[in-house]
Amino acid sequence: MHYYSSQPNYKYLVVGTDVSIPLSNGKYTKEINFDNAATTPPLTSVMKAVNDFAPWYSSIHRGTGYKSNLSSEIYDATRKTVADFVNMDRDYSTVIFVKNTTEAINKVSNKLSQVIHNGIILSSFMEHHSNDLPWRKNFNMDYINLDHKGNLSLEDCEQKLKKYNGKVRLVTISGASNVTGYKTDIHAFAKLAHRYGAKILIDGAQLIPHSPIDMKPSYSNDHIDYLVFSGHKIYAPFGTGVLIGPKNVFKYGSPTQVGGGTVKIVTPKSVMWDDVPYKEEAGTPNIMGVVALNASLMEMNKLGMHNIENMELNLTEYTLNKLNRIKDIIIYGNENDCDNRIGIITFNIKGLHHSVVANILSKEAGISVRSGCFCAQPYVQKLLYLTKNDINELKRNPRYPRPGMVRISFGLYNDYSEVDILIELLEKIVKNKSYYLKKYPSKHHKISSSARY
Repeated sequence: MHYYSSQPNYKYLVVGTDVSIPLSNGKYTKEINFDNAATTPPLTSVMKAVNDFAPWYSSIHRGTGYKSNLSSEIYDATRKTVADFVNMDRDYSTVIFVKNTTEAINKVSNKLSQVIHNGIILSSFMEHHSNDLPWRKNFNMDYINLDHKGNLSLEDCEQKLKKYNGKVRLVTISGASNVTGYKTDIHAFAKLAHRYGAKILIDGAQLIPHSPIDMKPSYSNDHIDYLVFSGHKIYAPFGTGVLIGPKNVFKYGSPTQVGGGTVKIVTPKSVMWDDVPYKEEAGTPNIMGVVALNASLMEMNKLGMHNIENMELNLTEYTLNKLNRIKDIIIYGNENDCDNRIGIITFNIKGLHHSVVANILSKEAGISVRSGCFCAQPYVQKLLYLTKNDINELKRNPRYPRPGMVRISFGLYNDYSEVDILIELLEKIVKNKSYYLKKYPSKHHKISSSARY
């Protein structure tokens, strides 16, 4: 992989890149947003689509007016946009609109709890809490271990599938980590899951905005059974998410949420549920969010997901090369190359708490990053080599500042000049730790001498 200063400038495609923000010295600067893994700013095309649609906004599916019919057509047509974007098998799968990835995973967990009894759900130690906690409440669980680099172990997955001898009903893993940026070989895990009689769910919240994905036909051994993702991470705000899953799973039984829009006939003593996907979209649908998502996916198709991926990885490689030259920077995960990853880098500076570093970057240069555990505490604990004693001390003293990291996460509009500003400031911080600690004082408690943060 090679990086070039002639990278296309896509800032004009994104809302808010020309906004100035205040610094600690009272001056103003253009924000540098390296916090795209948390949420992405909206595309200008998304906002235009929403504003253009606003005069035609109406309730969908049961209205007879022109605006209602138009809204219904746009809403349902977006399912096809989503299906085409991920190469979904439309005979096998359905697209259900939800609020976000978290709701999608909760919905699958609640639905499967109606039909799975005494089965095992196999997740991993790399997961966001949203792909862990919803399963804990309904199922017995086990976790795929990590290899020595912190990536998912395909070998351990197979060992656990063998161990449970057909009792694992679902393998549920991230397509890409929101901590290290590791990209999972989702089709290798899919083949493995299917070989042992399990289905597979991919949390695509971090994968979908940064890398092309192909769900494959349902007859293929490497087919993805469930795929979930959020609009707000792919430049489409307004609170829409996507759940793709087998039609037959949602066809039978009651919906996970009931109410308006989920039924065909209701009597005082009986209910006839509507067809899939409508039975799983209770209440008035978020048509504005769906319009935003449709516009975003159309724009991403126009730019090309392979192009976006290559551009972001070139930027990631450029950044890694520069970070590796700075004394006292600790990089977590793969610190040398960009194989099988997305544009996420996590690091710490020796002797400085992650929250202090993030605060300095914001106040001194208008650089927005994320610091902490990124809603993936078990994974971060392993990457930091926290001991059981470390974790028990945190439990006993919940007010102690949390161990964690600083995260840089790129979007399609970030560029090399922004990285250069980041690197220049990080070099200054490392050379002048005492100065910055005095300017940005902290009372952070170091949990253990063995902890790497």
